[in-house]
Order: sequence, then C-alpha cells, then structure tokens
Amino acid sequence: MNKPSLAHQHQLDTSGLFCPEPIMLLHTKLNEMLTGEVLLLIATDPATTRDVPKFCQFLKHSLIHQEEDQQQYRYWLKKA
Repeated sequence: MNKPSLAHQHQLDTSGLFCPEPIMLLHTKLNEMLTGEVLLLIATDPATTRDVPKFCQFLKHSLIHQEEDQQQYRYWLKKA
C-alpha cells in the first residue's frame, strides 16, 4: 500500500551519488530555499540513513518523514 506523497516545494535527486556528495548537495539546495519550505531528497546511498538525520539535528532543520524501498531512500526536510 503506497502512502500519498508528502507535499514539498523542492526536490533533489542524488541517486547514484555517494557520501559526502548527497549531503553537500543537500546543504547547497537548502541554502537556496526559504524558511519553512519542504524539500524531498531522493538518495540511493545507504549512508544517508545515518547522515541526513544528523545533518538535520546539527543544523536544526526538521526531518518530517523518511522512507525506503528497493534501495531508494526518501527524506522530507523542512528548512529551519
């Protein structure tokens, strides 16, 4: 059963990239966004399951939701 997609204003697909590239691109993208906007990050690097929550905690962004299926990881982040 598929959940409805969470609303987001921006999307960043880092599929095929490995640490530290997804986090570097995420940081750059969030700097371009307005406070309160939501970004959907798509990744294939399993390290993002550790790195994205730590990144959010450190920079005070909200990790609204995360999910994974078939080696694809999706994260919804709200900019602080």
